[in-house]
Order: sequence, then structure tokens, then C-alpha cells
Amino acid sequence: MTPSSISEADGTERGPRALYRRWWLWALVLVAIAVGVYFFWGRTSEPQASGAKAQQSGKRGGDPATRVTPVAAQPAKKTDVNVFLSSLGTVTPIRTVTVRSRVDGQLMRVLFREGQIVKEGELLAEVDPRPFQAQLLQAEGQMARDQALLANARIDVERYRTLLAQDSIAKQLVDTQEALVRQYEGTVKLDQGQIDNARLQLTYSRITAPIPGRLGLRQVDEGNVVHASDQNGIAIITQLQPITVVYTIPQDNLPVVLELLKAGSRVPVTAYDRGGTVRLAAGALLTVDNQIDPTTGTVRVKAQFPNDDGSLFANQFVNVRMLVDTRRDATTVPSAAIQRGARGTLFIYVVKDDRTVTLREVKPGPTEGDQTVIESGVQPGELVVVDGMDRLREGARVELPARDAGAAGKGGEEGERKKGGGRRKGGEKPAA
Repeated sequence: MTPSSISEADGTERGPRALYRRWWLWALVLVAIAVGVYFFWGRTSEPQASGAKAQQSGKRGGDPATRVTPVAAQPAKKTDVNVFLSSLGTVTPIRTVTVRSRVDGQLMRVLFREGQIVKEGELLAEVDPRPFQAQLLQAEGQMARDQALLANARIDVERYRTLLAQDSIAKQLVDTQEALVRQYEGTVKLDQGQIDNARLQLTYSRITAPIPGRLGLRQVDEGNVVHASDQNGIAIITQLQPITVVYTIPQDNLPVVLELLKAGSRVPVTAYDRGGTVRLAAGALLTVDNQIDPTTGTVRVKAQFPNDDGSLFANQFVNVRMLVDTRRDATTVPSAAIQRGARGTLFIYVVKDDRTVTLREVKPGPTEGDQTVIESGVQPGELVVVDGMDRLREGARVELPARDAGAAGKGGEEGERKKGGGRRKGGEKPAA
């Protein structure tokens, strides 16, 4: 070692190596101080940070006792509620007729348009009438001949009776002549029947509408030979005005409907489209079937509709609502407020004056639109939660939107205004 690196007096090292070791020592000291400061300040600031977080989470879901849940609420109302029976029905025409020719012959003219509305007795088509005119003429000629024979036989019988009175001829000749007269009388009647039949066939050659209604598509064109035995016919007429709808109701509701029918009451029935949103027609209950379907426990019901605008079509599926009762001054709440519990019980959340909620079991009644009648459990005017109830528990604090809170506290605010003499926020007074 050199004299510059070792002290002669105490034997300690001096120089660059000693300075290098002291630098690491000071670095370790500084690190220890920094760690101590970090832990000290970190632990002292934790209570403050947790307190701030607790305040912020009071509205977001920290402690359930202090959590505030935003919800939407509406007051229970007292109003008249119509009680309806709803069902799916089928539009059924009162009468549907296939127009057929009643005689055999060539179709000479078709006088209707497809889809045309026709009246009863209106001419639709014509079959060639000439064969039937010839038959009629033949029958009339036969009758004229037989009537002449009958007249001659009657003259002869009078002559024979005179001779019999003079005892000039035998009675047998008179009896024979009288029988001949009766024979000719029968022949004349037969001829009259043939004439009537020929005239009827001639009438049948003109095909008319048997009922009023709407014609369907044409089944036969002009020029074809039609027969009375044809199954398709010429066209189909469906009566649309009035028209009926057949639907079913549960057998439990049958006594109520029968009582209305016995009382002679008009039971309104409304038909809607398949979506249940568009009102198609209004009518009334017509009759009830005479037996219950044992497989479904329902009974068929028929309602009649004027259908002046033709909105109901044959075999159309419609939603039917039948008014059977009206509840006067019933307590109603939005249907969305009613919840089902784990055991099948129905309940709602009621907002109290201190902005906490309480759970109430309710007994619901009939529903009209989005409102449901509450038989028991809620009083008119109480606020019920309609949205946000999935985060609620008994006694939970809630926050209402401005419109709901204003509606709920309107009476209290008015009282404060009267009590405070019209004071404003910040000590302002009302303008003179």
C-alpha cells in the first residue's frame, strides 16, 4: 500500500475507495427515509380517502343503509275500469252460397264482375234458354189438345145422361163416358204440370244471386257447358254485412255472460287486428253455444258486427274484447309496478314520505290497458315504484325524478309557501 491510501496513525483507508463505500451508505439511508415517509403518509391518508369514497358511494351502492337508488314512481289512482274478456276469434259469414246453374246448358252470358257487391235477386249469368222455350211450347200444345178432348168428353157425357133418362141406352155407357171425362181431366192436370216445369226450367236459365253479398272469383267462363251437378259452380257469394265473429271464453266466465243475455243487456264486443292495436269494428254479443268443449274447458260465443265499411273479411283472425262489467271508483296502479315474489306472492314497492320504500303484498284485479285494479294493499294517492325496483329492498332510500318528486311533494311545498309568507330562495321576496 502507498502512504496516500493508508493512514500511519490509525490504519484506516483513505482515498477513492473510502469515498465509494460512503456513497452507498448514504444511498441506503436515503432509501430508508423515503420508504418511511411513503408508509407514514399512505396510512394517514387512507381514512380520508375511504371517507370520501364512502360519501361518493352513498349514491352508487356502498353501504346499503346509506345507498340512494334512483327510481320512477307513479301515484295510485281511483278511476272507473272496464272489465273485458279477451279471446282470439274467427270472422264467420252469416251465409256463404255457391252459385250453381240449376239446369244443363251452354253458359251464354256472365253479367257480374269478380269481387262485385250484389243484391239478392240480381241477374248474374244466363244459360241458353232456347231448349226450355221449346219444351214449354210443346207442353202448351199438348195441353191444348187434351183440353179439347176433355171438352168433347164432357159434351158426350151430358148427351148420354139425357138418353139414359129416356131409357134409350144402358147405364154402362154413361159410366164409361164419365170415366173418360175424369181421365181427360187428369191428363190436362199433367199437361199443366209439364207447362209449369218448362216455365221453371226457363226461369232457371237465368242465374240470379240467392243472397246479398260479395262475389268471389269466377269459376266458369262464357261458352262452357254447365250442369246442375257441377261442384265448383259459377262463383261464391259471401254475405259480409252483417257478419259474425266466433270466439271462445273460459267456462268460468259463462255464468256472467248468460246473466247479461238473460237480462237483455247489449254486451259490446270490439274486434282488433292480430296485433291487438288497430280497432277494426264494434258490435254486440249475439249468442252462446249450447255445450262446453271438454278438451279445452271453453265455450264458443258468437258476436255480430254491422261491418258497414267492410273491415272484417271472411275467415279473418281477429282479437276480440267483450265488455262484461265496469268497476266504479276502483284503485289502479301501472301494471309494471306489480312484481311476483319467490313464493308466487304479488307485491309492489310503495314510496313513503321520508323517501324510503316499503314492500306491500297486493291482490290484483282485472287489467285495462297498462293499468291494473288493486283489490287490497294500496290506497289511492300512494306512490308506487314502476321502474328500478330490481335494486330495492325493504327500507331502501330512493331518489325520484323531478316530475315524480314534484307531484309527490306538491302539497307540502304549497304548505311551506303559505307558512313562510311567500319567501323565496336566498331570502328573496316576491315582486310587488
